Amino acid sequence: MTTLELQKALKARGFDPGDIDGAMGRNTIAAIRAFQAANGLDVDGVAGPDTLAKLAASAVQTAPDPIHSLSMPWFIEAQRAIGVKEDTGPGSNPLITGWARRLRIDYAKDEIAWCGLFVAHCIGLTLPGEVLTSNPLGARTWTRFGVPCPVPQPGAVMTFWRGSRHGWQGHVGFYVGEDASAYHILGGNQGDAVNVKRFARDRFLTARWPKTAPAPTGGPRILRADGSFSNNEQ
Repeated sequence: MTTLELQKALKARGFDPGDIDGAMGRNTIAAIRAFQAANGLDVDGVAGPDTLAKLAASAVQTAPDPIHSLSMPWFIEAQRAIGVKEDTGPGSNPLITGWARRLRIDYAKDEIAWCGLFVAHCIGLTLPGEVLTSNPLGARTWTRFGVPCPVPQPGAVMTFWRGSRHGWQGHVGFYVGEDASAYHILGGNQGDAVNVKRFARDRFLTARWPKTAPAPTGGPRILRADGSFSNNEQ
């Protein structure tokens, strides 16, 4: 059980670990101690086998959280990268150019559109057997990636047109959720950074899924409409 899962389990049972952030801080330790005291366990603040077994035995069955599913390591990697920004000066963020170098993609500087590079990094790092597109930097080449994902769901690779539906420009990122008028996409080069933005439904092209990953079995994740649309990612 990861620290994040431990925090969620404690929270679900009424023992507040503070922020659900995956960090073993003093609030999480205090919640462990409180749970142990309430269940006749040794109160040491350590989530050992007895404590974890007791947590599992007292579990309330809930639907799995698709956002943190361990079956989608590429999506977890994408979430870890939230906040990464390109260098808006004359240089480049070495983290972004490093993604390209590791994948042996010819990429000089981060002022060149990098949404496709971000997707390639997340998938290439976590699914080493997965075949990427012939030109990962080309957003629309991701319309032929992997296998079709019939129903958009968390972790799906979503492509969108940019400029013109029948042109060559596009954008690619990962599905987080949707509202009545937009898809919420976690992607790179969205306002020069990795973040989540809303994309109008009429810009949608395809939803794809990694071929070497477990088959998609989820469905749409409905979110509140909040914020303006992303219009011209570059």
